Amino acid sequence: MTQRKATILIVDDEVRSLESLERNLADEFDVKTAATTAEAEQILADHWVQIILCDQRMPDKSGVEFLTEVREKWPDVIRIVISGYTDAGDIITGLNEAGIYHYVTKPWHPEKLVLTLRNAVSMFDLQRQNELLAIELRLSGKAARKKVSDGRQKLRQQYDFDDGIVRGKSSPMNAVCDTLRQVAPYDISVLITGASGTGKELAARAIHYNSLRWNKAFAVRKCGSLRSEVLESELFGHSKGAVAGAMYDHAGLFERAFGGTVLLDEVCDLPPAFQVKLLRVLQDGEYRPIGSNQTRKLDVRVLVSSDKDLEEEVRNGRFRKDLYFRLAGVTVHLPALSERREDIPLLANYLLKTAIEKIGKEAAGFSAEALSCMKRYSWPGNVSEMRNEIERMLVMGEPNGLLGADLLSAKVLMATSPGTEDDMQILGSASGTLKERIEAIEARLLRETLIRHRWNKSKASRELGLSRVGLRGKMQRYHLEKKEEHDDAEAVQGGK
Repeated sequence: MTQRKATILIVDDEVRSLESLERNLADEFDVKTAATTAEAEQILADHWVQIILCDQRMPDKSGVEFLTEVREKWPDVIRIVISGYTDAGDIITGLNEAGIYHYVTKPWHPEKLVLTLRNAVSMFDLQRQNELLAIELRLSGKAARKKVSDGRQKLRQQYDFDDGIVRGKSSPMNAVCDTLRQVAPYDISVLITGASGTGKELAARAIHYNSLRWNKAFAVRKCGSLRSEVLESELFGHSKGAVAGAMYDHAGLFERAFGGTVLLDEVCDLPPAFQVKLLRVLQDGEYRPIGSNQTRKLDVRVLVSSDKDLEEEVRNGRFRKDLYFRLAGVTVHLPALSERREDIPLLANYLLKTAIEKIGKEAAGFSAEALSCMKRYSWPGNVSEMRNEIERMLVMGEPNGLLGADLLSAKVLMATSPGTEDDMQILGSASGTLKERIEAIEARLLRETLIRHRWNKSKASRELGLSRVGLRGKMQRYHLEKKEEHDDAEAVQGGK
């Protein structure tokens, strides 16, 4: 499909000038000419003109005067003046009254003139696109507002206590969710504690999306390893020039999240100097950006999280007691994943579902053996570690296949059952003979190797330097055998 040429109207009372301009521009543009402003007006009325190129010295009126009239009747047309006279007054009048796009001086260079007109056509197209976009936005405003509202509702459902936080019927997380549900509607400060990776930010989001502030912003600020001045700037904001390199005013997190919720993560690591400033802001309900003389009202719900025992930090003098009591209106402790072994199959299937959406690769679920290994592992990195492990399994596994135990990391495969000892504990145990301790470790090594090789005895015996008969004898001795997939209903994907 051939692109339509842009229409350019040239207005000049000199015939040779008209012919010269038309000859140089006709290859790229649809050129129309007029020797008088009356002819030009008739062409503008009859044709869709994008650019008008008008001589300044016309017999009936000046180019600027004519283009001023054009601006009133046909405001979308890009207006350009061409003249052999460079009077500063004409240029200023043209800019202010006629709104001219460019002032071309004679004698003009053909290539430069064509480039100027190309840019003018691009400007015209952009103006049209902006106008159409503005019309679309006005027409679709109601639809856009509904889309945003629906999105917020969907996000709120994602953090619902019943559907958003994955857990079993007798999970220790049930008591946690009951507490979160009770405190969510009220603007009381909440301290969320727990080891790294236990889901403290998830709990904070659940509080926000179940509060009266759910349709406002939720923001997170990690406080670890930041100087007091940086935290003050990040939370309170600063004025232009108030801090090094500040070229503009900076709105702090408290201002950007006005009416919503702010989570201060790793609050245990707040510098002592900033602890004083934060306490004052929470007490007074207002703050002042760095370098500003005006105070701002504080209208955010402040939630805090910590992976350290804040009471212990207070006793050791590393955290202010008055700030602790201000922040810990209600304390909620999140159990480690090792305390939630019942939740592991459900959580693993949920994390697999999110990993499939993130990575774009399908899987049929986990084998019973894989879930059994996951339940034995202590997960020191908690949910964050499990998420990484599952994403790695998904990437390494066969498309649409079942994710087996052979895809798990060696540390997960080597894990003992809950309550049993690890290798060093076995070797250093006060009870049991040396032979018994070594046999316990040997059994674990055999099991890990067999799982990794998908219970292929030939490969496992070759790696371990054993004969198949020798391996089979050790398997019988230690009661090692592969569990059938159908023995464990949790192997099927679909847990919440």
